[in-house]
Amino acid sequence: MRREHLFDVALVASAIVTGMVAWSGEPLALPLSMAFPMIWSLTRNRLMAAAVSAAYFLAASRGLPQGVAAYYGADLLPGFLLWLTASSGFVAIHALFWTPRSGVRRASRYGAIMLLMAVPPFGILGWAHPLTAAGIVFPAWGWTGLVAMAAGLVAMTTRLRLVASVTMTGLWLWSAMNWTTPDRPTAWQGVDLLLGSSLGRKFDPGRHYLLVREAKAAGRSDRDVVILPESAIGFWNPTVERLWVRALRGSGLRVLAGATAIDEHGYDNVLVEISADGGRIAYRQRMPVPGSMWQPWLVLTGEIGGAQAHLFANPITEVAGSRAVILICYELLIVWPIIQSMLYDPEEFVAVGNGWWTRGTTIVAIQRASAVAWSRLFAKPLVLSFNM
Repeated sequence: MRREHLFDVALVASAIVTGMVAWSGEPLALPLSMAFPMIWSLTRNRLMAAAVSAAYFLAASRGLPQGVAAYYGADLLPGFLLWLTASSGFVAIHALFWTPRSGVRRASRYGAIMLLMAVPPFGILGWAHPLTAAGIVFPAWGWTGLVAMAAGLVAMTTRLRLVASVTMTGLWLWSAMNWTTPDRPTAWQGVDLLLGSSLGRKFDPGRHYLLVREAKAAGRSDRDVVILPESAIGFWNPTVERLWVRALRGSGLRVLAGATAIDEHGYDNVLVEISADGGRIAYRQRMPVPGSMWQPWLVLTGEIGGAQAHLFANPITEVAGSRAVILICYELLIVWPIIQSMLYDPEEFVAVGNGWWTRGTTIVAIQRASAVAWSRLFAKPLVLSFNM
């Protein structure tokens, strides 16, 4: 095998290892994703740029085929097809913007790639974005840390890659040695559940009263806000609202719970705020899962259904007098929802999910790690609530 072919194989192998380890669900491993821009920049042609991009993305999202099979109760084939489809945008952008010219030209190309993979439309599938690691390398630096991470990633594509690698690795190790988990917001309690696929699908009153008991048990005082996972209370309607309002009567608790709100166009994946005074939709998901939930092609066929995407709506939600950023499930895997929300300087960071279908994969662990990284970057207290 010729030397250049051996080098190509080494680059692909490095991309696979980078994707697998960086996106293993361990927050401190996220900065390994900083190696990907360097690997991409070392490729000798557009085909190899596509190959290392595919290797990195597929390794990072390796839990998708198994998760899709569990969600639909099907074999692995649909999951593999969706896995490959999801990688297409990432691979196409990295291949299209590849250039044989080094220096400023290549660096500017990678800067454009970072931007495109962070915002819609390509950012809708912008998983495994190295910018996510900013909170691990530059904790509490806020916007300065985000800019520093972007600059470091761009530098990885130039002849300064060795200096950039040593500098960023040193900061990473310093952060790891001084690691602390994010604070939890005062008087905010997250509830994790182990109710499997029945959560949000079992609608009898007994299930609602079980969730009420869980919420009351989690609340340490009448001033607490208790968070329940995505889809926790199923369909949001006047009957469910009355049930919860009555159950919370005599309590000062506020409950933020995942639900589904149906209208004439489809449905919204939401978080509702409920107290003894009433209930309301507090947050509508900006980016539902493409394919399984968000199906924009239905508009072209005249069909109604699927989750609605409120791409840039409600970046901040006010709950109990505090301004919170809320991210539901898939939004924890992409960049722009959190960046948009942080422009409004929220006080709390709330992350929820319903990950029963991800058992045996690292998907929920990656979502949690991403939430930790972003909350550390902006020094915001974090509350998590997931169902498995």
